[in-house]
Parts: sequence; C-alpha cells; structure tokens
Amino acid sequence: MQRLRRQRFTTAGLALASMALFVAACSSSGSNSASGSGTSGTLNGSGSTLQLVYEQQAIQNFKSLQPNITVNYGGGGSGKGRTDLASGVVQYAGSDSPIPSDETASFKGKTVLYYPILIGPITVSYNLPGIKTLKLDAPTIADIFQAKITKWNDPKITALNPGVKLPSTAITIAHRSDSSGTTQNFSLFLDEGAPSVWKLGSSSTISWPANSRGGDGNGGVAQIIKSTPGAIGYVDFADAKASGLTWASIKNKDGNYVEPSTQSATAAASHATVKPDLTFSAVWAPGAKSYPITAQSWVLVYQKQSNSTITKNLKAYIGYLVGDGQKLLAQLGYAPLPSSIDQQAKAQLSQIGS
Repeated sequence: MQRLRRQRFTTAGLALASMALFVAACSSSGSNSASGSGTSGTLNGSGSTLQLVYEQQAIQNFKSLQPNITVNYGGGGSGKGRTDLASGVVQYAGSDSPIPSDETASFKGKTVLYYPILIGPITVSYNLPGIKTLKLDAPTIADIFQAKITKWNDPKITALNPGVKLPSTAITIAHRSDSSGTTQNFSLFLDEGAPSVWKLGSSSTISWPANSRGGDGNGGVAQIIKSTPGAIGYVDFADAKASGLTWASIKNKDGNYVEPSTQSATAAASHATVKPDLTFSAVWAPGAKSYPITAQSWVLVYQKQSNSTITKNLKAYIGYLVGDGQKLLAQLGYAPLPSSIDQQAKAQLSQIGS
C-alpha cells in the first residue's frame, strides 16, 4: 500500500510537471546539461531512501530527455549505497552523510566526489488521534528516544504544550533498522541540540532501546507510525507527507518552534558552511526560521571512471539532478539547493573523468 501510495504521489501528481519539463527541454537551445545525443547505456545507483522519491521522478523525466540511457536506483539506506559503491556494484551512491572514517578504507584510496542534490527536512512524526498540533524540543525528544519518557502525558511533554490534553498512551519508538543517513542527521540534531541529555551518539546506526521498533527505510518507519497508536519516529518530509503522517513543530537553535517545510529547510541550508568537497551540514543551523532537523543528500561517484561512456552518462544524469531536476523538488516535499551550492555542484561535473 505504501509503495502504491508513493507511486500515485510521484507520477499522477506530477504528470503536468513532467510534460512541462519535457517540452521545455525540447525547445531549449542546449542549455540543459542532460540534453544531447550519442550517449547510451545503464547507470545503477542505490542508497539513501530520503532521496528515493526524487530519484524515482527524476529518472522518469530524464528518460524523456535521454531515451537511450537507463537509470536504476534502489533504496536500502545510505550505508548500503556507500557499501555498494565501494564494492563496485553501482556507479553512484545516494548518501545523506559523508563517508564515515570507519568506512574510508573500503574505498581503497580512490577519490569520491560529492554532489549535493537536495535539502530535506526530517520530521518527528507521531500517531495520537485527535492531537493535530504538538511542540517538542531537543532535550524532550532525546528523553523520548532513550525511553526515559514513556507516556504521552509525561510532565516534560505537557509543559511544552499548554492547553493540549495529552493522553496517557504508552509511547512506541519507531526508528530505522538499516544503516541510514536519516538516522545520522536525526541523532546529530540530538547530539548538538541536547548534548547533556542525549547519550547514544551520532551515527548511521544507533543502539536504540530494546522495546523500540525498527523499520526498513523511511517508508518502513512511516508505516510503523501510521499503524501504531502512540508511536513516534523520525521520517523525511517527503515520505511523511506521502504517508499522511502528522508531525511536531520543533524548537530551533534560536528558540522558535518551527514546522518542517521546504521553506524552513531552505532557511536552515542558507546558513550552512560548505567545505571544498561540497560536504556540509544543515542540522541545528541558526536562524529564526530555520528548521533544526534539516538534512542534505548527495550523489557519490568516483572521480575516475572505467570508461568514457559511463563518464558521459554520469555527467548527463547528475547534471540533470542539479539542473532542471531541481524544479521538481518542492512539489515532492524537498527543498532545492541554495543557488550558491548548486552552482558549485554544476562546476564540479567536469571533475568526473575516465
């Protein structure tokens, strides 16, 4: 059901956008970095489920521009994507976090290029029938996900929500069971926003409380929340939106409660410091309107490719993701890249070679 729901969201709801992009591409004079002729072949990618909805729609639209290039993308989580790239199983990986130090050796000294493709809010979604508005801050969220707060009417939650009649329902923690960039960014928010409370660290995998429930991918966590009264979990905005979930407003670094949205994610990303390799973090960014759990997602590729065909195809597809594909993001529940970061990503395409 989740897959069908997502498919309706990404295709039927965006048919007009797809056609518009196709017509625009046909009428342009070569300005689209994905356009051109003479390229063919197959590209395989895997990894981040945060970027999965965008990948699905982008692949469909890209096929209209480059009918001889087939692109396949499987989820599996950021950790799987990085492992698959290191193993040579795929030509590109989707990852919501840079390569951790304990994975560096598996890339055997090869240079990996990072191409940021989107900004995505991570919601704290919950299932409390009748409760449509909820405010949470980092210390309270940290206590919830460490199972120190176990009931919804706990004094720490009620203090943040005066006038809201919270039930005594038991809290069920929903989290990712796979190695996940969403987990990495969510736990980084807790690490930075509640350093004296959060004790589980920041990583792609976390040792969650024994009575919590794990789901595969963002979609798996969304399904647990949707089917479990009293559940709470972290789910990227695109999947939460597609699944019809309800989410909390989160207290940001400036002390304001902000809802996840493409606008509040853009506000956070605009304050990020970008490193020369195009890695950055939008989590816990300053700014009155910044959403504090804002993630970013990259496409990772090797700088040196095995042949010129793969090089051309990667440049064409990644060029589309950071080019005209950016126009799709807001409708899918993502924020496009700030223009300064997008320009750097486009400029870096020339570094892919064979």
